[in-house]
Amino acid sequence: MDTESPMDHNGLWEWGGALNRIAALRSMAIRSPDLCRRTKLGHWAWWPWLLLICAALLPPALGKAQQAGVAYLLELKGAVGPATADYITRSLDKARDRGAQLVILQIDTPGGLDTSMRTIIRDILASPVPVVSYVAPSGARAASAGTYIVYASPVAAMAPGTNLGAATPVRIGGGGFPSPGGDDKEKQKDAKDDKPAAKKKPGIEDKIMNDAVAYIRGLAQMRKRNADWAEKAVTEAASLPAEEALKENVIDIVADNISDLLVQLNGRKVEVLGETRELKTTGMVVEAIKPDWRTELLAIITNPNIAYVLMLIGIYGLLLEFYNPGVLIPGVTGAISLLLALYAFQVLPVNYAGLALIILGIALMTAEVFAPSFGMLGLGGTAAFVFGSIMLLDMDVPGYGISWTLIGSLALVSAGFFLFVMSMLMRARHRPVVTGKEEMIGSTGHVIDWNGRSGHVRVHGEIWSAKSNKSLDPGRAVEVRAIDGLTLVVQPEAKGR
Repeated sequence: MDTESPMDHNGLWEWGGALNRIAALRSMAIRSPDLCRRTKLGHWAWWPWLLLICAALLPPALGKAQQAGVAYLLELKGAVGPATADYITRSLDKARDRGAQLVILQIDTPGGLDTSMRTIIRDILASPVPVVSYVAPSGARAASAGTYIVYASPVAAMAPGTNLGAATPVRIGGGGFPSPGGDDKEKQKDAKDDKPAAKKKPGIEDKIMNDAVAYIRGLAQMRKRNADWAEKAVTEAASLPAEEALKENVIDIVADNISDLLVQLNGRKVEVLGETRELKTTGMVVEAIKPDWRTELLAIITNPNIAYVLMLIGIYGLLLEFYNPGVLIPGVTGAISLLLALYAFQVLPVNYAGLALIILGIALMTAEVFAPSFGMLGLGGTAAFVFGSIMLLDMDVPGYGISWTLIGSLALVSAGFFLFVMSMLMRARHRPVVTGKEEMIGSTGHVIDWNGRSGHVRVHGEIWSAKSNKSLDPGRAVEVRAIDGLTLVVQPEAKGR
């Protein structure tokens, strides 16, 4: 059953008001028949009344112009994550508050996190504004999480040359999901033994797979789309191009561009919050909603490569602060960077074994500084650091892998930093002592006075009691060989020094 929009009631009200104003003007003219005779313009004196009539008819025309409304264009580009979900949630709220007639969600994504995907779908299902998912431009895709979002939308559209599907969930931390037919080797073994296959207890992989299948089938049944193919997209990672998706009743429209999409949407009936609405898109204005600074900042922080760099800055900053307490700048920078990295890893698919290996690598490299082992701890720490970096973010999750170039570059930088610190420490150990009692050993001075085997010498501008097994003349250059209490043990300085 079709429902009337508020604009229809407003239009009737404006037309009724215009007719009432015209009737009032006519009655004024009838009651003042001599109005025209008192003017020099004769019958042309009616022109003010004509202007008033046009003004009375103007509001309904404006109402018709405004009735087309505004369509908000959102972009879901790249991996689906917390920043993307936040951007779409805020944009849908803005579209509702501003009275938009339509929201077009342009999709080009390889997939992403399940939690963020479900947040987007919940917002689409709860939106009072119809949402059209449009996989575009040509060459784009709605893989994995994008397929679920397309199925959840009241209208699903694709541009030529696009595809969707491959919606099999990927478990964080490696490992795979069982095939829907089970293990072929086990089946063949049971067939040879002529014994019925033992009933396998469902594991966590089976539960996740069954949950994903039920979820996408529920969305397909709600939107009256092909639920069987939706299940294949999950269990068999099936994919379809735009034209075949239209034939299989996976999508509703194939449109070349936004203008073509609006033309095909005009007059289409969609179900929103349990009500059937007819879309009126003729003359509709499309307004793009760009991500705000907050969304862009979250997207930067939760980028796997940026999060990885922030973690290293945080660790090295704290290490430098511990080596040189009181510098403050490395400590403050490291603490802020580490907190930002921990926030990013909280919303990223982190492999905690990889994170533990990185921490172990840093600990081993630090231990090499305090307990030298001829480089064994340092090399082991570097190896653990590299392997942990490779494992840190699950490479099987689309859009959430760390660049190999970045891993190699930072591994070399870390190894170089470690070697630099070690070389500086070795130099420091062989450097002569410059403070304390030990610094006097090897210092030179001159004899002030001498009597037998003792006397006084001037070293570093100070007069010391001294003794020697040789008789020394005043003014003779001497070298400190030892310290006996407050008495220096000196010997004549060797020639040539």
